[in-house]
Amino acid sequence: MNIKILHIDSNHPLLWEQLQQAGFINYEDFTSSKEEIEAKIQDYQGIVIRSRFKIDKKFLDKATNLQFIARVGAGLESIDCEYALSKNIQLIAAPEGNRNAVAEHTLGMILSLFNNLNQADNEIKSGHWNREKNRGHELDGKTVGIIGYGNMGKSFAKKLRGFDVEVLCYDIQENVGDENARQVSIEELQQKSDVLSLHIPWTPETDKMVDADFINAFAKSFWIINTSRGKNIVTADLVEAMKMGKILGAGLDVLEYEKLSFETLFLSSQENARELPEAFQYLLNARNAILTPHIAGWTFESHERLAQVIVDKIKKLYNIS
Repeated sequence: MNIKILHIDSNHPLLWEQLQQAGFINYEDFTSSKEEIEAKIQDYQGIVIRSRFKIDKKFLDKATNLQFIARVGAGLESIDCEYALSKNIQLIAAPEGNRNAVAEHTLGMILSLFNNLNQADNEIKSGHWNREKNRGHELDGKTVGIIGYGNMGKSFAKKLRGFDVEVLCYDIQENVGDENARQVSIEELQQKSDVLSLHIPWTPETDKMVDADFINAFAKSFWIINTSRGKNIVTADLVEAMKMGKILGAGLDVLEYEKLSFETLFLSSQENARELPEAFQYLLNARNAILTPHIAGWTFESHERLAQVIVDKIKKLYNIS
């Protein structure tokens, strides 16, 4: 076997080691520009990425010998999937690898919002002991709505089994509900949910999905958690709903201002605080908002698990046991 694989992002070392043991030839290039990678990509049969740059038609046209693209993560939005498949390039992702991490992070955000954990901690450290101001809510008795019931949504629903909650799910696929969540229409989910958790990819259909009209269609005021993709929410509309009390709290692990690589927050035109979007400035100061830097699936355990899933899928592609 003479399968050469180019790694353009760093990953858990087991990925490299196990591929080498299986007979693949590994190469790495974590620093070259996209154009420099394009100039040599015809030499490789496989490429392993996280989110360093977009693999578009131009890149794929240069990759004349490419047999697979493996993304060490859940989503494939950084790849022109349709064009890649038209060239018989196999696409590999690893949503199984970090679904548990995402589910635990989601639950942690809900419990922190409900009980003002972050805010109360900050107040005590600043010398304030405010009990009534930090009276919390209980999750039991609430209805949790999950949009997107794939690997992440299902894992989160499983975590809720220890609570006395009703769990509803909505998905574009039919018959995905299970013993942990009842599949309903989007209208029923908006009618009944106290908590909304997003577990959807970023696609043309989900881009800016959560806007003012979507939010106002909810019958009750609600909490929202987003551990999927930042651009699924119109932040300005979210903030307006928070100001009006329609959204009671927001846990955001992702923001619409992120770069595609997820490694930095702002585009180059937004480099200083004066240029921060007004909606983001509001979130920075809101006591009912929790922000984390796209780390829901970024645990020590998932780092290893993601790599293992990718190795196993690449080996399966070539019928290597």
